Amino acid sequence: MPSKTNDPSKKSWLPVAPDSDFPIQNIPFGVFLTREDVITIGTRIGDHAIDLGALHQLGYFQGIPLTDDIFLQDTLNDFISDGKKTWRLVRNRISEIFDIDNPALKEHQEHRKIVLFTLDEIEMQLPVHIGDYTDFYSSKEHATNIGTMFRDPENALLPNWLHIPIGYHGRSSTIIPSGKNIHRPKGQTLPKGADTPQFGPSKMVDFELEMAFITTDANKLGESIPIDEAENYIFGLVLFNDWSARDMQKWEYVPLGPFMAKNFASSVSPWIVTLDALEPFRVESPEQDPKPLPHLYQKGKNSFDIQLEVSLTPEGGIPTTITKSNFKYMYWTMAQQLTHHTSNGCKVLSGDLMGSGTISGSTPDSYGSMLELAWQGTKPITLENGEKRTSIQDYDTVTLSGFCENSGVRIGFGKVETKLLPPV
Repeated sequence: MPSKTNDPSKKSWLPVAPDSDFPIQNIPFGVFLTREDVITIGTRIGDHAIDLGALHQLGYFQGIPLTDDIFLQDTLNDFISDGKKTWRLVRNRISEIFDIDNPALKEHQEHRKIVLFTLDEIEMQLPVHIGDYTDFYSSKEHATNIGTMFRDPENALLPNWLHIPIGYHGRSSTIIPSGKNIHRPKGQTLPKGADTPQFGPSKMVDFELEMAFITTDANKLGESIPIDEAENYIFGLVLFNDWSARDMQKWEYVPLGPFMAKNFASSVSPWIVTLDALEPFRVESPEQDPKPLPHLYQKGKNSFDIQLEVSLTPEGGIPTTITKSNFKYMYWTMAQQLTHHTSNGCKVLSGDLMGSGTISGSTPDSYGSMLELAWQGTKPITLENGEKRTSIQDYDTVTLSGFCENSGVRIGFGKVETKLLPPV
């Protein structure tokens, strides 16, 4: 079943601003609380949220094999489990319903009142129940910068980095939606010049500019996913801020990697943008040298041109854009990450989340973390109000945004926004 949603000339009868992240070509999926305090699965066009549960009950998905309650749930997991064929059928139908020339819902005022919500009438929720969360380390520029700071600049990349997508398993219980504030974490650190650690609030809280992909049920225990099939099991992408406490991380990460410095919070954007919506924005990923082993080798355009931006807003201040990067900089692709993840027979389920790792470009203004932007505190960033930052301070708000654009069509992710509060 081909996707029919990417025609750049397609228009919706719902109003869509020229700079909107959510034209009719996007059709993302999310979960929201309605004005009647009902949780439903929905999509978005322009500044309108669309209740897919109500749309289904009113008969607009007739002919598509869906259970009666598929959209009347508080997560997308079951819908994602239905697989790519169902996702495409549903997106194609939504595209038809809201096409500017289709009068069925457009001219049915009673149905419109039931189905449509303005954004101030809803509250976005975490879109999936995340059973397992894996974070990769797949930006060559970021890995080189961190290796330069924490180890030997001459050996910034460890020998395995160019052969496998490095990753670790994180904690899914602390993944939160955009708009939910977090508290400064406490933990052990080793102050400079000290011989023994101390316990207390982290002094080096940092953001990490990432994206994450969400999987469907991919394999049975013991089975591997071939590289040329991996994308079939990727439902879509979200923006991802993988918060870090750098002083805690430096003390604890040897020999097993991140733990308390990472598991206190990670923030995701609420709308999942499908791979089908991103198809027109495919680009080649960076050249891989040495050539990956055969089970990880890919040809063609396997990455996406997604423009990313991070802004920092101090309490009572105005936003300052502190970095601009791009998802296409990632050395290891999503398909390679998922194939590697399952190459030992690891089972992957619907709703699992895979973080890309921090996305850094080759220039200082494209680095994806404060650790890199301020280069371990030696190059403070100046905000619009004159304040300086080497890490995130209490009551700072960090906002990640991202979009693709070509042929006059902009497909975006909205934003993920989080305020850092004092420790509790």
